Amino acid sequence: MRYLLLCTTLLASPALAQSVPADNDAGGQNEIVVTAKRLNAARETIDPSIGAQQSRFDRTDLDIQPGGADRKLSAVLLQAPGVSMDNDGDGEIHVRNEHGGVLYRLNGINIPEAFHGFGSLVDPRVAESVEVLTGALPAQYGFRTTGVVNLKTRAEAFDFDGDVGIYGGSNGTYTPSFTLRGPAGRLNYFLSGSYSQTDLGVANPEPTRSAIHDRSKTWRGFAYLSYILGDNDRISAFGGTANAKVQLPNQSGLSPLYALNGRTSFDSAALDQNQRQDAWFAVASYQHSGGAFNLLASGFVRRAKAAYLPDPQGGTLMFNGTESALTQSSMAFGFQTDASLELGDAHVLRAGAFFQQDRNRSLSANRVFPAMADPLTGELVQASQVPLAIRTDERLTGRDYSAYLQDEWKIAEDLTFNYGLRFDHSTGQVSESQLSPRLGLVWQPDSATTIHAGYARYFTPPPLTLIGQSTLSAFDGTTGEVAVKTGDPVRSQREHMFDLGVQHQFGGRLTLGIDAYYKLATNLLDEAELGTLRISAPFNYAKARNWGVELSMSYAKGPLHLYGNLARGQQQARNVVSNQFLVDPGEAAYIQNHYIFTDHSQKWTASGGLQLNLPNSIGHLQPAFDFIYGSGLRAADPAGIVPNGGTTQSYVVANFGLAQVIGSEEHGWTLRFDAVNLFDKVYLQSDGSGVGAGQPVWGQRRGFFVGLRKSF
Repeated sequence: MRYLLLCTTLLASPALAQSVPADNDAGGQNEIVVTAKRLNAARETIDPSIGAQQSRFDRTDLDIQPGGADRKLSAVLLQAPGVSMDNDGDGEIHVRNEHGGVLYRLNGINIPEAFHGFGSLVDPRVAESVEVLTGALPAQYGFRTTGVVNLKTRAEAFDFDGDVGIYGGSNGTYTPSFTLRGPAGRLNYFLSGSYSQTDLGVANPEPTRSAIHDRSKTWRGFAYLSYILGDNDRISAFGGTANAKVQLPNQSGLSPLYALNGRTSFDSAALDQNQRQDAWFAVASYQHSGGAFNLLASGFVRRAKAAYLPDPQGGTLMFNGTESALTQSSMAFGFQTDASLELGDAHVLRAGAFFQQDRNRSLSANRVFPAMADPLTGELVQASQVPLAIRTDERLTGRDYSAYLQDEWKIAEDLTFNYGLRFDHSTGQVSESQLSPRLGLVWQPDSATTIHAGYARYFTPPPLTLIGQSTLSAFDGTTGEVAVKTGDPVRSQREHMFDLGVQHQFGGRLTLGIDAYYKLATNLLDEAELGTLRISAPFNYAKARNWGVELSMSYAKGPLHLYGNLARGQQQARNVVSNQFLVDPGEAAYIQNHYIFTDHSQKWTASGGLQLNLPNSIGHLQPAFDFIYGSGLRAADPAGIVPNGGTTQSYVVANFGLAQVIGSEEHGWTLRFDAVNLFDKVYLQSDGSGVGAGQPVWGQRRGFFVGLRKSF
């Protein structure tokens, strides 16, 4: 709010008002457009990606791909090298076999995220381009460094346009949406909204074509405002909201493990478990560009809430021995400041600071059965059919502070050295700090070849999910008692990242690249699902190692765009040292002295596709094809010895899209047809048996979808 007040004060200044052309002057409007473009370019100098591995999707890629603007952002990101997923429903991706740790940014500003498992709060229809950064990141990127997703908005073009469309098909999918952007003098705005309903919302725990009890309804909204104050200044504000009502899917044919008040049978397909998710965020920023000096300062606020509702007839209790009506809420606010200063032709200094306070609360109303130890096996068994009520209320406030300074040094015309230092401090369950050096070297021996090498020290605080010892002890003597009573505080992950890559262009059409990385981590963060809940709790492995090699290819000629990626990698870790109750005691004993593959690790991943944009008599025909391949996530060891010692089956999932633009792309109609999982591959994304894994998740079966969109 203080930034908006500052900008309002500046706007009221007579001197500044005189520097801004009149809105009704055509020449003045052109000057405003020129000013906006110059400010956009200046913003790019604040937020470089020197030395990082980059994958980029422009607006054409996003529109032509199968699903077009209605595709999930997570599905777009799966086309980048080294990106995978273990649940289509939650939108959370794994980059280079890491669990989470992805930072989403919009126009150089961090998007304040909701809880893990919500996915991103924005979708591709708000973006002019989407860029994925991995590897040894510069010093301005911190806290979440597994990968950076940079989105550039479709605003600030100072053109009036938009679209309205409807999209739907298999599994009861129905998605109306709209976008609108335009100028109003010095003001530029962009609005988008969508509603999505589907009968395959979370994920299917069975290999069937349709899931049981899996309807979801999601509303999304986004707004972006940008106002030119003068030749060198601009204010902007953006925000978004996502509201979801989700049914949790059921497995058929399961038998209850517990009796409830004389009742011993319950149809597992009739369970009625639900989840509600609400989140919104707002950001206000001020940008100044005065020659060699550029500044971007932002304040933000974010609210998120998730509520889990068990089966009202007690079915959840009968199958699991415990049920929880859980509400998790989070309120965060903070600021972000980034600046750059050009010192002659050889140096660009960059500096910035970040602060966030996040207040988290978990409130649960639980029902469990009294339990006693079996005299023969020692295992806890149900002692009464009358449940007990247990309430818990956990609260935690965390604060993150950071500051960085870096220098982009152009040693020679073909050689750039980017070096910097970053300080991070985090308070949550534990107060921790780290000073992190960042080094990046980019060499261009010729116009077609780029070689980059880098080292980065990373520091990642854990999510603020608190399950304390008081909560664990409250369930002693019940069917909710955990085998391991230890829940040591979760600590921040610390990493050493090494990255080396080469990219070469052949004839300006074909681009080939290779990138290799190696990571060493202490207190590696992972997460485990809380029973049947789609909410996860974090834990640490004491030590971890992660390595991989990625190959990429892109070819463009005329109407054809062809691309492909292949990645080989793995992540291993040992010794669970926090929230130990989340891990089976037998597994924990083995992990204590042996490295195991993490549950979201797989050896091979690949993606690729082609896009065509073919003029015809009525407009443009746009066929598209893409695929993803995975060698299989980790699963239980068939021999029962090594945790995560097995793998699920490999899979190839292909998608096809065909769009016909009638008239111009700016003012015409677009009719599209899409086939998801074209060859109807039946495959497990996760079998639910790995360390930290929850429910089994099967991939989406073949589906057909059609859409109609009018641009104006």
